[in-house]
Amino acid sequence: MEILAVIQMCYNSPMLQLKDVIKQFADQVVLRHVDWHVRPTDRIGLCGENGAGKTTLLRLLAGQSEVDSGKIQIARGTTIGYLPQEGLEHRGRNLFTEVRSALAELLSVENELRMLEEQISRGAEQADLDRYSELQEFFRQRGGYTIEAEIGRVLKGLGFEEQDWHKPCEQFSGGWQMRIALAKLLLQKPNLLLLDEPTNHLDLPARDWLESYLATYPHAVVLVSHDRFFLDQVVTRIVEIWHAKLTDYPGNYSRYLIARDERVTALRELKSRQDEEIARLEAFINKFRYNANKASLVQSRVKQLEKIERIELPPERKKIGFSFPIPPKSGRLSLSLSGVSHGYGDVSVIEEVDLVIERGERIALVGANGAGKSTMMRLLAGVETPLKGEREEGHNLNMAYFAQDQARTLDSSLTVLEQITRVAPYDMVPKVRNLLGAFLFHGDDVHKKVAVLSGGERNRLALAILLLKPANLLLLDEPTNHLDLASKEVLLQALKGYQGTLVFVSHDRYFVDALASRVVEVAAHRATSYPGNYADFLRSKSGEGDASHSTLRVEQVNAKKTSAKVNDKNSRSISHAERKAERREEQKRQKQLAEVEKRIEDLEQALAELTNEMQDPAMAVDHSRLGKLIDKHTNLQTELDDCLERWEVLQELLTEDDAS
Repeated sequence: MEILAVIQMCYNSPMLQLKDVIKQFADQVVLRHVDWHVRPTDRIGLCGENGAGKTTLLRLLAGQSEVDSGKIQIARGTTIGYLPQEGLEHRGRNLFTEVRSALAELLSVENELRMLEEQISRGAEQADLDRYSELQEFFRQRGGYTIEAEIGRVLKGLGFEEQDWHKPCEQFSGGWQMRIALAKLLLQKPNLLLLDEPTNHLDLPARDWLESYLATYPHAVVLVSHDRFFLDQVVTRIVEIWHAKLTDYPGNYSRYLIARDERVTALRELKSRQDEEIARLEAFINKFRYNANKASLVQSRVKQLEKIERIELPPERKKIGFSFPIPPKSGRLSLSLSGVSHGYGDVSVIEEVDLVIERGERIALVGANGAGKSTMMRLLAGVETPLKGEREEGHNLNMAYFAQDQARTLDSSLTVLEQITRVAPYDMVPKVRNLLGAFLFHGDDVHKKVAVLSGGERNRLALAILLLKPANLLLLDEPTNHLDLASKEVLLQALKGYQGTLVFVSHDRYFVDALASRVVEVAAHRATSYPGNYADFLRSKSGEGDASHSTLRVEQVNAKKTSAKVNDKNSRSISHAERKAERREEQKRQKQLAEVEKRIEDLEQALAELTNEMQDPAMAVDHSRLGKLIDKHTNLQTELDDCLERWEVLQELLTEDDAS
């Protein structure tokens, strides 16, 4: 028990701590008197508005920036790996050699082992057998004997083909340079992995692989991502940066949204009561300020007022709504490709593709980078003419196409507001300010010249302009690039209400899941349709025995278990030992189910008692106590949600056991 207690203490002890940290740039304070910690197995998602300080915090943790005041304490033996958003470049070596260089310590041990083996084989007297045994065990524990296989697994997971392994690194573009840096970090397995937008430039298969890899990463991870689904699957703790402070929320991003709303509601009520108390004290002070008989009472109220710690509310998240203009009605057939083949020079991209797009469909094109998704979009848009086959437009087609390089169509001499107003339909002009706000152009930003905008800002402006057009077919190639979570949500809600036909490419899983009614996989020169959203597509691919889009997820594990049971049931005989093992497993699940049900009852009772305590009028003035109760309520609710999910999984498994 003592050993277990020590192990548990080590896992719960912080590996990194911020103590009274202050960080600012000129007159902008990014972190103010921050106390925070990271434990050895934390998986933390950093959230906050653009410019809140997420990247600054990662740079501080990585040691690439210094605090202005306070200190950062790092536990002995902690190794840190940091993936920045940009500035990554690798050259001078081929891909495999460059990635392999990340394992410098293991490679050094490997060289020493070979030297010692040579001495031992010669029978040299100076051969150190103890040293050889020690190094061999270290090499084995660190995975030295599977280095090549592990490198191959990581490279394949991140989308590199085997024929890419011997290419010089300088031949890879910026997005692939980021993947090289990420591969090196994952192979090093640092104790603390810091990732700033790791899903940028990753296609859906690579995102799925990285999501699964990080979900089982044995050490601490702190990351920033604008991919909601990725955050939901990977992190177990959200840290919000607001007003130079850090606020912790247990659970993933979806739970954070709920908990944050609950916290803000409670804070708003507390602030209202605090404002009333402050107003009452100030009224007393003002009324009797010059009354000598009341001087001591006035002074008492002044001191009381000075001691009040003013409650600060997070800013209201603006509910920016945008709706598309009603598009002209099209025929039942919007657009079709028949027997289309296309390529560039000697390179064939797609061959004999048939695709029919009917009115009202929402089609997501998915596939690895380079598979031909953008080529398909250009063919559908009529920007390129197929080398073979036909493209046919339906009746009264009115199309709008957003390309990945759409920003090149903007006029650099205009301001942001002038650009969008010039092309907006007359009845949409009153909405342009709202739309610009939704895509992160606030205040004076709308008066910036297009010429000074960054690449990401130009892309956002080009997308906003496109959304103003009353088209009945939207073709959107990577519309979610350069958008934060709030802007993606605005776009998603607008597209959900769009009355026309939609074909889009996106590497944001949550976006695709929420929007697609059909998925078209572009792979191996073909385009194959799957009804439903991306989750349905994954299930279909798994049923076909293809797990290339996603490594083992929970639902896939269960699916494989179920498949294995069916195969066993259909086999001619099942051994007595296997049947006993299945019965033991079923009994174990039944016991776990009873334990979970008991825990659910206890948690529901505790939550009910806690709610009654929080509603006590005495809590109105005991802010510290109420804050602790709110945190306790959040933690209990999170545990209850986990128990309910566990209960559902156990019920499903027991039902499957009964069926088999």
